[in-house]
Amino acid sequence: MSTDPEPLSIRDDMIRLGQAMKLANLVEDGQQARTVITEGYVSVNGQTVTERGRQLHPGDVIEFSGRAVRLEKGV
Repeated sequence: MSTDPEPLSIRDDMIRLGQAMKLANLVEDGQQARTVITEGYVSVNGQTVTERGRQLHPGDVIEFSGRAVRLEKGV
């Protein structure tokens, strides 16, 4: 990834991958999130992830379709 990840503020200490992808507008809905994750198109911290329920925490980086977002704890 050639650009720095965009920040994505989350309210809690944890968010599930599918929810984070929707919040970041990486996907349109839960069905699209499920499809792209289970088909292996999404990586977290540089590793391909195929479980949409994966728990993510501040500092984690999601990459999909040429975009990257880094989770940050919001206030």
